[in-house]
Amino acid sequence: MTRDAIRQLVDDLDESDLPTAERLLRALRDTSTETDPVLRALENAPLDDEPETEEERAGAAEARQELLEGKGIPHEEALRRLGLA
Repeated sequence: MTRDAIRQLVDDLDESDLPTAERLLRALRDTSTETDPVLRALENAPLDDEPETEEERAGAAEARQELLEGKGIPHEEALRRLGLA
């Protein structure tokens, strides 16, 4: 894909789609690992190769079971409880 091909795709969009295209293109530009130190750190972080403990396995199994039983917390509720909504 070339810049010209991308420009053509943008030219072919309906006017109503331009705000969405702009947001997506800005997000791509602004999340470049070259300019975002957090993304760069994450990209360069070593893999977590520490073995999972029995306690962690049990906790994950319990959480999966609670989800199967419908005991999960909806996303909006979790945000509210964390003071993020």
